[in-house]
Amino acid sequence: MSENMFSLKGKIALITGASYGIGYAIAKAYAAAGATIVFNDIKQELVDKGLAAYKADGIEAHGYVCDVTDEDAVNAFVAQVEREIGVIDILVNNAGIIKRIPMCEMTAKEFRQVIDVDLNAPFIVSKAVIPSMVKKGHGKIINICSMMSELGRETVSAYAAAKGGLKMLTRNICSEFGGANIQCNGIGPGYIATPQTAPLRERQPDGSRHPFDAFIVAKTPAARWGTPEDLMGPAVFLASDASNFVNGHILYVDGGILAYIGKQP
Repeated sequence: MSENMFSLKGKIALITGASYGIGYAIAKAYAAAGATIVFNDIKQELVDKGLAAYKADGIEAHGYVCDVTDEDAVNAFVAQVEREIGVIDILVNNAGIIKRIPMCEMTAKEFRQVIDVDLNAPFIVSKAVIPSMVKKGHGKIINICSMMSELGRETVSAYAAAKGGLKMLTRNICSEFGGANIQCNGIGPGYIATPQTAPLRERQPDGSRHPFDAFIVAKTPAARWGTPEDLMGPAVFLASDASNFVNGHILYVDGGILAYIGKQP
């Protein structure tokens, strides 16, 4: 086995919503492995922020404004990328939202918005890139799923429904396009330490852990939160030739939470 199996040299990778956070970490890993990075975000201001961050890290990324829930906009965006940069070899459906609202207080409109971004958009973007992947004779699609593809929790009914659906969309893309040498897999991050989750990890005035922080660490065999860097290796593996016979699989990067029933009180 050679380390070239993990090389992404000459590949074009589109990571949706990768101006910051998990998508940004995955894009950095792909750039280090040799890929050309393309990303989008919903506003120019976010794209500009992302471009500045990539530049500071020495990465020449290509940023575009595109709403991934708008099918016409996505088709135009993918066509533009193909014209200006080339055919997309690797798609990471990373863009997502969460609304933490108790189910009976959540409106159908709010539920639909989460489904639209977290499930309909990966369908729309995948559909836009697959025909050129089929023509080229290979392609990798990686959907950012979640432990909520397997587990429920209070206040995340829409998110869990969307991520459970995304798990099955992943398996269905594998089923439909595996014969065209397209591998579609998912990554299911556990609880990841990002700026968005920082308030949940702040120490209390008496120096003790935040209750949610203590809960997560107790539920995780690794006894810590994950970092965006923990997702880099799995993401490179699923984008590279090393995973050419891995298809329809969800790789949970969760420190062991899903394997563990938890400590006895």
